[in-house]
Amino acid sequence: MRILIADDDFANRRFLEKVLSLYGEVVAVDNGMSAVDEAIRAMEERQIFDLICLDIMMKKLDGYKTLEAIREAETKYGIYTKERSKVIMVSALDEVVLDNIQVCNDYEAYICKPIIIEKFEKLMEKLGFSRLANA
Repeated sequence: MRILIADDDFANRRFLEKVLSLYGEVVAVDNGMSAVDEAIRAMEERQIFDLICLDIMMKKLDGYKTLEAIREAETKYGIYTKERSKVIMVSALDEVVLDNIQVCNDYEAYICKPIIIEKFEKLMEKLGFSRLANA
């Protein structure tokens, strides 16, 4: 499984990297523009990310705009619904606030910071991802 993480906060990025390394190969970047670049590179090499975790509030390019650019690239490269990356949006915003935001619904799930490992693992299971056998 290939996983892309984009979070401009070093501690959050490292935490997600550690947790998600139990599920597969992780590429972590510190901004949305780099995430788009990594996702496109993966599409060009037909090594599409299975999962992308995007922080909603990043400098340069926020999570929603990053996701929009990635979804446009998937269409350009002929990657459609069944094949495209699953996306988890990560936010410091409260779930109630997020429920009321209708900016983008092109992702599978969101999770609020601070991330509770048990809740995150249940979300991964719900999305159909399981830990590596040796993790």
